[in-house]
Amino acid sequence: MIKEYIVVEGKDDISAVKRAVDASLIATNGLGLTEKTLELIRRAQKRSGVIILTDPDSPGDKIRRWVDQAVPGCKHAFLPKKEAIKKDNLGVENASPQAIRQAIEQAKPSSRSETIHTRESVAKYDLLFGDNAAKRRRAVADKLHIGYGNGKQFIKKLNGFQISQAELKQAVHEIEEEDHA
Repeated sequence: MIKEYIVVEGKDDISAVKRAVDASLIATNGLGLTEKTLELIRRAQKRSGVIILTDPDSPGDKIRRWVDQAVPGCKHAFLPKKEAIKKDNLGVENASPQAIRQAIEQAKPSSRSETIHTRESVAKYDLLFGDNAAKRRRAVADKLHIGYGNGKQFIKKLNGFQISQAELKQAVHEIEEEDHA
């Protein structure tokens, strides 16, 4: 059993997560997140902790930010887009139990304190500029389980999840190895 409560967007996500792990879940009802639901999430965070697992899309990112700002100290689990898509539908409900378990196992707490990465330190890996920067950023974000973002968001995530320079370098090395394989 997962000790933390898992926050997802809706009922279909609850069903998918329950197929993957034994855990208590809270649904935000998508963008219809209410103060009452936030209070429930706050109580869950105090009691046993919270893992946020939202869809890898813009509304999912918005819900994640709202919950993270209202309830400090949550862990974040991210599904790679390729693991959460079925036909034209993108969401947690489409992910396999194995992908959901892996995302939850890789959940990371966010911290806003230390700056490890700068534009310059990230740019040297061709993750900010150039024809393939967005593709490379997505691949590295998937390796690090931090969720995709534009260049500025990516740097914030690297720092927020306290990804070390060595971890970033290793992830870049792995995607380059995969590209050459």
